[in-house]
Amino acid sequence: MPAFFVTGTDTGVGKTRVSCAFIHALRQAGHARVVGMKPVAAGCDWVETGGEGGGAAGGHWLNEDVAALRTASSLRVPPVFDNPYALPDPLSPHLAAQRVGESIDLSHIEASFHALRQHADAVVVEGAGGFIVPLSMSPEWATSADLAQRLALPIVLVVGIRLGCLNHALLTQEAILSRRLRFAGWVANHVDPDMAAQDDNVATLRARLQAPLLGRLAWSPQADSAELARDLVLPTLRA
Repeated sequence: MPAFFVTGTDTGVGKTRVSCAFIHALRQAGHARVVGMKPVAAGCDWVETGGEGGGAAGGHWLNEDVAALRTASSLRVPPVFDNPYALPDPLSPHLAAQRVGESIDLSHIEASFHALRQHADAVVVEGAGGFIVPLSMSPEWATSADLAQRLALPIVLVVGIRLGCLNHALLTQEAILSRRLRFAGWVANHVDPDMAAQDDNVATLRARLQAPLLGRLAWSPQADSAELARDLVLPTLRA
């Protein structure tokens, strides 16, 4: 079953945009039940849920990235599986969890992921922030990179093409390879239309990153994720 972990060179580089496009690419490739997973989402809005049949009204925390992944997915699953941790404050996950008295448990996330694998034909897991963003400090220090190791999934790196992207991409590559994770590919996502020498920067990355370029997404804020999927090549997940 195809499954891979989408990480980024930083926050705000388009991981969700790319993850949704990959979900559509998998669907277009013939996978009927495709689901996106955002294990940890920090920065949520409270969504009221009206009571049905005279029942009490309630609500839940919902992150806009999680909502986008669910819209792109063809499989509906319980929220505890595709978003085990929905945290209100838009902070580093370990701080957002502390604010509400939670501790992010990698074992719980791993169990949720394996539950998804029982029902889905393909899973796209989107990490939080950059590759080594802290997820917890207690009972032990854990990062998004530790989660990627626990899930043992191939890594797809989203590089936000903007000033500083060369350094960020090369450092992230070192972090991926030093953990002996499979670097399955990268996507160049243009996030700054005014950046100088964009083609030269992408060419430099193609020469230095030890993984194939899976797609180059132009600056197009209103583009539909199903349309963007046509500009992506699915990563080769078998050795």
